[in-house]
Amino acid sequence: MDYTYVIIDSDASSKLQIQLYLEEYDDFTCAGMAQNPSDGLNTILKHTPDVVLVNLGEQGMSYFQMVTELNEYIQTLPIMIGFSKTKKYAYNAIKSGFFDYWILPHNEFDIRKSIMRLRKRHPKQILPSTICLKSYKDYRYLDTREILYLKSDNNTTDFFMKDGRVVSAFKTLKSFEDTLPKSFIRIHQSYILNSTYVSRINYGKSICTLRNERQEEIPFTKTYRDKIDALKEMLSKTAIKALN
Repeated sequence: MDYTYVIIDSDASSKLQIQLYLEEYDDFTCAGMAQNPSDGLNTILKHTPDVVLVNLGEQGMSYFQMVTELNEYIQTLPIMIGFSKTKKYAYNAIKSGFFDYWILPHNEFDIRKSIMRLRKRHPKQILPSTICLKSYKDYRYLDTREILYLKSDNNTTDFFMKDGRVVSAFKTLKSFEDTLPKSFIRIHQSYILNSTYVSRINYGKSICTLRNERQEEIPFTKTYRDKIDALKEMLSKTAIKALN
C-alpha cells in the first residue's frame, strides 16, 4: 500500500522541488496541495493523508495551532514533517510531535533519510496476495501474482491464470476492480489486466501484449486511455530506453 501525502506550501518553487524528490519513491502518492493553515486543515480533513509536509515559513505558529485543531476532528494525526529556512520553529515542531524538520533549500539526502526512517517506524500493511472466489459453499483461492487478466461476460468473470487455467466467478468485473492489488488495471469494459505481465503497448492497434507463452493480446479502448498512459509511464520508469 502507498503512503499518501499532502504538501502545504505557498512557495511554488519549494513545492515543485519536494514533489520532484518524492517522485523517486513509488510508495508515496500525492493526495493534495494547500497554501495556508486554513486551506491546509481543510485539505487534511478531506484527504486524510498519511503524511503532511508543511513549509512553516513565517506562519509557523498558525500551523502548530492547525495541528492542535486537528486533534478535535480526527482520531490519529498524520505524520507531520516541517521545513523552514532557519531552525526558528524546530523546538515548537518537536513539542508538537513533528516527525522531522528540514532546513531549506530541500536536500535529497535529508529527504531520503526521513523516508527510510518513516518506512521503518510506520510500515504499511502489505495487502494479501490471495483472492477468494465464493460460489455457494465452494471457496476457491487464487494467488493474484499468478493472474494474467480478467475477462467479463455479462455477470460472469473469467480469471486467466499464468499456468493456462481459466477460473470463472459469478460476479461482475466491477466487483473485482477495487479489491485487486494496484498492479491490476481496467483497460476495457470487459478486461482488467495484471500490469506486471505487460510486454508491449501498441497504441496504433489499441492492444497490450502479455509476457506469457501465448503472447496474448488484450484490447484497450479510448475510454480507458488515461489508464494506459499511466501504465506506459510507470513501465517506462523502470525500463532501459532504446527508442528510435
